[in-house]
Amino acid sequence: MKALLTSGVLALAFTLFLTPLFIKLFHKLEWGQFIRDDGPKSHHSKRGTATMGGLVVIAGVLFGYFGGLLSDGVKPTASGLLVLFMMGGLGIVGFIDDFLKTHKQQSLGLGGWAKVLGQVIVAGTFAVLALQFPSKTGLTPASTNISLIRDIQFLDFMKLGTIVGIGLFILWICVITVATSNGVNVTDGLDGLATGASIVAIGSYVIIGFWQAQQLCSAAGIDPDNVYKCYEVRDPFDLAIVATAIAGALVGFLWWNTSPAQIFLGDTGSLALGGALAALAVLSRTELLVIVIGGLFVIEAGSVIVQRAYFKVTHGKRIFLMSPIHHHFELKGWAEVTVVVRFWIVAGLLVAAGVGSFYLEWLSQ
Repeated sequence: MKALLTSGVLALAFTLFLTPLFIKLFHKLEWGQFIRDDGPKSHHSKRGTATMGGLVVIAGVLFGYFGGLLSDGVKPTASGLLVLFMMGGLGIVGFIDDFLKTHKQQSLGLGGWAKVLGQVIVAGTFAVLALQFPSKTGLTPASTNISLIRDIQFLDFMKLGTIVGIGLFILWICVITVATSNGVNVTDGLDGLATGASIVAIGSYVIIGFWQAQQLCSAAGIDPDNVYKCYEVRDPFDLAIVATAIAGALVGFLWWNTSPAQIFLGDTGSLALGGALAALAVLSRTELLVIVIGGLFVIEAGSVIVQRAYFKVTHGKRIFLMSPIHHHFELKGWAEVTVVVRFWIVAGLLVAAGVGSFYLEWLSQ
């Protein structure tokens, strides 16, 4: 418990007190935000605002996570390190994208397919590693089953054979990762929007990880024959510690990222956060539940997909004034702060629904 609390406090303190130093550094390096010309006119005043704030968040998470473990004399687990690998790997992809934008002074860094390729490489490597490092009981960080609130026993890729099963498992992890990371990425368009939504989404895994740790099938007093009353997760408490460090780092960062933002997450941060969310879902066996927990990101990404599809089918017509959908409400006259707070409320309600479903499933057994 000490590691859990300490990790969040250290991560929060890091980003809260050190972000101003990073802002000065990023301005000196001329890492300023480039604003697209076709966006809302009110956003043009944000040109030059420090970006790549994801570097601050990632540094804060590392400081909080390892500091929390050190304070309690606990060693990191394979599951915790895998979340950090996914977060850091996608952070590198985002950093390359951000660096190209600031260097070229244009809104496009990496091409769309180049960015997806980077995400797939990181996710594929994560998938392979997640099937390694078995515990003393033979439990690996990830399983080859598709999961909702726990593994769905009849949806096991390995039933199709080892080679096909592993291939489909890697593909499945890539789909989840690309979807979540791009979902957070498109949400990161208003001051504090993606940061606040990520706090509640990733923060939910503090609750889920802690609860799973108390109800492990291998724990004393738990009936291992009742697989619907306990959880087969390798390192749930360490996942809760990682989630606490990420949420804490984001809370401290939000102080400087809220309107008017002095620093943006950039693709460095948004892709990293989406990757962390995907990793937490996979390793906690809640892959499909993340659709609800990260529901705001689903809505945001969905609005882009629907807008583009409708535009092509109707040869130029639009459903929304602009996508992602938060820009639609801006162009309808909502103040930026109003859009952000209302979207935070939506994100919070969806997270509550997801966590509530998680607990009710256990209660119903």
